[in-house]
Order: sequence, then structure tokens, then C-alpha cells
Amino acid sequence: MAVKDLAAKDSANLVAGAKAPAFSLPRDGGEKVALKDFKGRSLVLYFYPKADTPGCTAEAIAFSKLRAAFAKAGTEILGVSADPVEKQDKFKAKHKLTVALASDETKNMLTAYGAWGEKSLYGRKYMGVIRKTFLIDAQGRIARVWPSVRVPGHAEEVLEAARAL
Repeated sequence: MAVKDLAAKDSANLVAGAKAPAFSLPRDGGEKVALKDFKGRSLVLYFYPKADTPGCTAEAIAFSKLRAAFAKAGTEILGVSADPVEKQDKFKAKHKLTVALASDETKNMLTAYGAWGEKSLYGRKYMGVIRKTFLIDAQGRIARVWPSVRVPGHAEEVLEAARAL
């Protein structure tokens, strides 16, 4: 079975109730971040295509503005893209972001979550990060999936779901 087929098969199982795939990634500031770091707390795991682009910036700012409300709901936030850590650091500083940003240059974690795949722009097909969000509960299970994100109002919708856990 090809890697692409295996990834599609594995990520197809990522529905509410499924165990979230473990990960360990480099993150902004030179630290590491892993799923196990969030044990006992909920986690918003959002995937974005490219740091410092309009949609990704709007999404990161929206989650940053609501960070205190998420914390009150016992929920952490982690943004993930394939950008290198240095680019994540510049993005975070430039826009005064308060959410953690992780880098998956290998695309292994992106693939495990079904956030790496074929995209299309102006009829041209290419591989890239698919904008999607997962809400993971305190036991490491997926509580909710947003497979196709529209940025306006998304962070608020995720916050409501986090409050309902």
C-alpha cells in the first residue's frame, strides 16, 4: 500500500471518539510540543497552510484574541503548518500572536491527521496543508472535527464546542 493510500486510510478514522494520533514537533521559541503535554486538558489543534498569508494570519489572530476564553474553558490551542520554526517565530512576533505554533516540515503529523493532501488553485493541482481543526478532549480523544474551515467565525465556533466539553 502506498504511503498516500495509508495516510488516507489512517486519517479517515479520525472522527469524533477516535484516539488522537500522538505527535512530537518542534515549536516556536525552540521548544518541543507533544500531544502528551496536554493530558488532562482539552486541545484545539488547527492546521493552516502557510504562515503570514491573509487567511492564516486572520485565523491565528482570531484564536489569539480568544486564548483567555479558551483557557477559562480548560482548553489549549496549537497551530500547525509545514513552515520551519524560524518562519513560525517571525509570524508570531510580527502579529503578536499568543497561541503556540508548531512546525511539521516532515509532514508526518499533518498526514496522520489528514491535513496534508491534494489541493487545487486556478485549476492547478498540488500537495499542501489542508485547513482543518480538531478539538481533542482531556482524555486524548477527538471530540469534534472541522474538515473544511472557513476562517470568519471559526475560532468562535470552536470556542463554543470547547465550552460544551
